[in-house]
Amino acid sequence: MKFNEVRWIIIVMFFVLSITNIWFGLFGVICMGLPIFQALRGKGKLHCKSHCPRGSFLSKVVSKISLRNSLPKFMLTNGFKNTLLIIMGVMLTISMIHSGGNPKKIAFGLFRLMGISFIFGIVLGIFFKPKAWCAICPMGHSTTLITNLKTRNKFKREQIEEIKKKRA
Repeated sequence: MKFNEVRWIIIVMFFVLSITNIWFGLFGVICMGLPIFQALRGKGKLHCKSHCPRGSFLSKVVSKISLRNSLPKFMLTNGFKNTLLIIMGVMLTISMIHSGGNPKKIAFGLFRLMGISFIFGIVLGIFFKPKAWCAICPMGHSTTLITNLKTRNKFKREQIEEIKKKRA
């Protein structure tokens, strides 16, 4: 069996384990950190395409009950995605502040954020296309922003080098 066929089990295991022992909620850091890490390494949206267990779950499970409608156009705008990213970031920040550094409370905050976004993804997948969440996912949007910034900076560096060569 290939990893792509079973990666959806990871998200199910995350929730089952976190419900039985909240310490497993700390693994939410991996789900949120891995896409950013890969984007910073120049891998773009590799996580979304190949590793994301939530996207795999939506494809494998929610696709069977999806109404397959298109998302409203306003949800695909950068303004909406930026707003969602800010809301999720603020929710995470507030959870971390309220945890007071207590690892168990941090685990619960991560579990809660993962749970809210998971439920939201399932609801979107039922009413719209199965992977509708993936189109507006804050982590996917973050990786796009990082990739665009890295590309823009690389282009600027190349332009500066070109100007320096012309002046020399």
